[in-house]
Amino acid sequence: MDDSTRHTGNAHHHDHDAGHENAGHRTSHSTGHHHPGHRTGPGAGGDQAGHRTSHSAGASWATAAKATLHCLTGCAIGEILGMVIGTALMWGNVSTMILAISLAFVFGYSFTLFAVRRAGLGLKAAVKVALAADTVSIAVMELVDNGIIALVPGAMDAELSDGLFWSALLGGFAVAFLITTPVNKWMIGRGKGHAVVHAHH
Repeated sequence: MDDSTRHTGNAHHHDHDAGHENAGHRTSHSTGHHHPGHRTGPGAGGDQAGHRTSHSAGASWATAAKATLHCLTGCAIGEILGMVIGTALMWGNVSTMILAISLAFVFGYSFTLFAVRRAGLGLKAAVKVALAADTVSIAVMELVDNGIIALVPGAMDAELSDGLFWSALLGGFAVAFLITTPVNKWMIGRGKGHAVVHAHH
C-alpha cells in the first residue's frame, strides 16, 4: 500500500473517531441537561400543598368571636328597639316579634354596610357584601334567641320593666352567641360570611 492510500485511511479513521466523540458529547449533554426551576419530584408541589393546607385550616376562634359580636350588637339593638316599639303600641306578641326580628336584620346589615362603605366600596357592592356576610349569622342568632324567649314561661307576656323579660332576652343572646360563633368560624374558614368583609378592609 502506498503513502497516499495509508493517508486516506488514517484520515477516514480520524473522522470516524471524531464523529463518535461528538455523538457522545451530544448524548451526555442531552441526558445530563436539566432545568432546576422545573421540579417534578415529590417536593414539587410541596409549597403549594402547604399553602392550601394553611388556607383550609380555617379562621381562628378570636376572628369568629369578633365577627359574631359585631353581628350580635346590631341584632340586639334592632331586637330591643322592636320590643320597645311593639310594647309601646300595644301590639300582640307575634307582631312585636316580627318587628323585632325585622329590625335585627336591618341593624345587623347596617353595621356591615357602613363598615365596607367607609372602606370605599360603592353602595350596590356594599349591599351585596352585607347580605353575603351577615344573612346566615343573623338568621341563626335570631332563631336561637327568639326560640329561647318563646320557651321561657311567661317571657313573651312580660313587660319591659320585668326582670324576666330582660333575663330571657339576654340569656337568649348569650346562647345565640355560643352557637353562632362556630357557624361563623366554619364560614370564614371557607371564604364565606365575614371573610367577604375582611377582603375589603
